[in-house]
Amino acid sequence: MRSFDFTPLHRASIGFDQIADLMDRVLANDVAQSSYPPYNIEKTAPDAYRISIAVAGFSEQDLSVEVKENSLVVAGKKAADDKERTYLHRGIATRAFERRFTLADHVRVTGATHENGMLHIDLVREVPEALKPRRIEITSAKAIEKDVVDAKSVN
Repeated sequence: MRSFDFTPLHRASIGFDQIADLMDRVLANDVAQSSYPPYNIEKTAPDAYRISIAVAGFSEQDLSVEVKENSLVVAGKKAADDKERTYLHRGIATRAFERRFTLADHVRVTGATHENGMLHIDLVREVPEALKPRRIEITSAKAIEKDVVDAKSVN
């Protein structure tokens, strides 16, 4: 197992705890992560994403999509068939699953659709106005001094 020491990161930076925790979580779960069901993550616009999960054999009632504390949890559990079936070959897996995705700050799930055996989950990153870059007007030092002098003469 690989082991990384993030101590230098903690000594030289402030507020990056989430990144170190994310790296620890990814490295710890790397081996145990199941590849079922297969999925794609695509960028559909500069601030929009889509997760597509292959869920053949599952209906909308068998699937759940939840957001919990910056985690997107997609789970599927197939209802038991009432009829006894005898399969000669069973290649379509309908076993229960739970797939977790860690969401960055300000990423919001906008919707989910189930179509042709694929579950599509749309996400968008909405950066608040307070965090967006803004232009600061530069004024001359003379204008600032004049305002200070005017304020002193008034008092």
